[in-house]
Amino acid sequence: MIKNDTWITEMANKGMITPFEPKLIRKIKDIPVISYGLGSFGYDIRLSPSEFRIFRHIPGTVVDPKNFNPDNLEPTSLHQDKNGSYFILPAHSYGLGVALEKLALPDNITVLCIGKSTYARVGLIANLTPAEAGWRGHLTLEFSNSSSADCRIYASEGVVQLLFLEGDRCDVSYDTRQGKYQDQPQQVVFSKV
Repeated sequence: MIKNDTWITEMANKGMITPFEPKLIRKIKDIPVISYGLGSFGYDIRLSPSEFRIFRHIPGTVVDPKNFNPDNLEPTSLHQDKNGSYFILPAHSYGLGVALEKLALPDNITVLCIGKSTYARVGLIANLTPAEAGWRGHLTLEFSNSSSADCRIYASEGVVQLLFLEGDRCDVSYDTRQGKYQDQPQQVVFSKV
């Protein structure tokens, strides 16, 4: 069953989402923002301003998820103007950011991360994997710019929506099996095996 705003608020007050915004924020000081916070059946998390990295080609190399070379991910600068703080993801490229919010999931909840329509309509696709029952940390967020134009990704504003799905308690949670991405910090975490 998908969990609603009442349940999300109750669990956030117990530490499931920090920091937690109890309503959907669409403006800050009369400046429009890409919405974040609590929705009816989900929670829109924000992109942290701390780090964003873009894949770059290193001639003669192949990206290997079993033996990842961090040189393939180049840090990019945070920019600022009257519309807010943002990173630029070049046309036809792929980048990694990190969630501002920290999650601590119960053993009977798995989270699906889906893209927001505001970004999808400009060609920015969120390619996110689930956060399994018992997972904790800051999500590493993956984005593909499928358009032929560079695209802004706004920091400290909504970037993906989390849907909380409840099931029976599992025998082995992500925490008890000591999953390799447990307790991720608020920085991009590279591919691990």
